[in-house]
Amino acid sequence: MQQVLDPSFIEGLSPLERRAILAQIDEELAQERLADYRPYAKQREFHAAGASFRERLLRAGNQQGKTFATGAEVAYHLTGEYPDWWPGRRWDRPVVVWASGETGETTRDNGQRVLLGHPGEEGTGLVPKRCLTSDYGMAAGVSHLYDYIRVKHASGGYSFLRFRYYAQGRRKWQGPPVDFVWYDEEPPEDIYDEGLARTIATGGIVALSFTPLMGMSSVVSRYLMEGSDQRHDTNMTIHDAEHIDAEERQRIIASFPAHEREARAHGIPTLGSGRIFPIAEEEISVEPFTVPAIWPVIGGLDFGWDHPTAAAKIVWDRDSDTIYVTNGYRKSQATPVIHAAALKPWGARLPWAWPHDGYQTEKGSGVQLAEQYREQGLNMLPTHAAFPETRDDTRLSRTSVEAGLAEMLDRMQTGRFKVFSHLTDWFEEFRLYHRKDGKIVKERDDLIDATRYAMMMLRHAEPPSASAGTTVARPAPDWRV
Repeated sequence: MQQVLDPSFIEGLSPLERRAILAQIDEELAQERLADYRPYAKQREFHAAGASFRERLLRAGNQQGKTFATGAEVAYHLTGEYPDWWPGRRWDRPVVVWASGETGETTRDNGQRVLLGHPGEEGTGLVPKRCLTSDYGMAAGVSHLYDYIRVKHASGGYSFLRFRYYAQGRRKWQGPPVDFVWYDEEPPEDIYDEGLARTIATGGIVALSFTPLMGMSSVVSRYLMEGSDQRHDTNMTIHDAEHIDAEERQRIIASFPAHEREARAHGIPTLGSGRIFPIAEEEISVEPFTVPAIWPVIGGLDFGWDHPTAAAKIVWDRDSDTIYVTNGYRKSQATPVIHAAALKPWGARLPWAWPHDGYQTEKGSGVQLAEQYREQGLNMLPTHAAFPETRDDTRLSRTSVEAGLAEMLDRMQTGRFKVFSHLTDWFEEFRLYHRKDGKIVKERDDLIDATRYAMMMLRHAEPPSASAGTTVARPAPDWRV
């Protein structure tokens, strides 16, 4: 190759010889595609989670790189050839991997194609050709689908790659221990459970990559609605697919059927009429800008421990009566000392709205939650954000929630509620916020709640330069009934 790169050598070749060398270079590069993989930010987040979580979901829209990213990870594990930047799980020995899809044909056309290449072009996928062996078997009943193939591992041994598909049924998924199971497209719950069971003995992991077109299914709900320190959900939207420019993104989004647009563009499970905010994300998202110093600001704080403590900062353009969510914070299992240290840089005298559970006291010290934050230097408002005169009336509390949500929706529909586009955690909650049987599903709503508290106490917002205790001249609506 060094000789080929020598200019004097190139100059001495005929045009035909040059074309032949270029063709050879193209062929060799096609057999080393894995070396060129550079993950986008969301793909890298998904990979990094593999170091800590046993179950992971890369939830994304169509043609956004979810299959390619997961296939690249599978290739790293099979070969043991991890790049220096790799942040995820590593094996220093050969591994057993199952790669799967819905049917034999889709497994061949998606997972197998990404890993091995098209039929007849094996070695042009993400597993380098030099690592493929002649020890393989073909599946029965599906043309050109591999049953298994052995792959050379950097340790000197051989990894074992087997292809499975959901249509085979649960019994075909029973078998020996497996290190890594890849589900490309959403599996039925019984298939998911059986594949997960294969990893118990090895301490292995499972990874899913799909667009949630089946809505809030049992598998999706495990990741989005059930708390677990073993599962991680990475939501990648069309805006995270860095190979698609802004104009093309809009064209792609518009091409999807309206009822599937959120799923295919943003990886959002179809929630139907249960969505609390049936608003297109693009209608409320704005690029960050420098906020005028005279605009009033206020923060909202939602307390938590197992579920995150969350905070949101909003600014108020009084001339247009438009609210902008400019900052977001979400963190689990940390003390008020940690949270306050992260929030104080948002503004020394930033007023903070908070919910009624701030009156709860810490065991042992007997100090109320809200008071603990005051002691750490946050400017906590004197009363909570629902009804200052009624701490325990649950009927009034429910009324205040519905009133706050109605105001948020009205502002969104009239262009008076905007969110800075970089607040990815906030938008993740926004996409999934929904009702079931008429009731709000209280999962992954911490930033939404914090935003609502701040909005409900908007009358206490003040410009950053205002003195303590100063309130804005134009009052916000009174939420009392």
